[in-house]
Amino acid sequence: MTTDANISVSERAANRIREIVGPSHGENALRISVQGGGCSGFSYNFEIVPAPAEDDIVIEKSGARVVIDPVSVPFMTGSEIDFIDDLMGSSFKITNPNATASCGCGTSFSI
Repeated sequence: MTTDANISVSERAANRIREIVGPSHGENALRISVQGGGCSGFSYNFEIVPAPAEDDIVIEKSGARVVIDPVSVPFMTGSEIDFIDDLMGSSFKITNPNATASCGCGTSFSI
């Protein structure tokens, strides 16, 4: 299922997803979900999966595919998924306008 939840994927993130997810690896999507826990109350979970679930939203950009479960979508509406590669390391970064606070780890937030 494809739905517009106003969640975007940057070109850098799309490039990295294509590098790590592909036919040679037998997988085809990066799943992002929001789970309870983490330093600030909620945390992002990243997983490479072979296919979206029937009720997932699917976001495609430049040949990369991101899937998000329907429970996580309200927490992520309006977010941008980016990929950062700097001196501190490389990781996916989500800029979430719904988050009122976040932790230094970059994967934990509160609403």
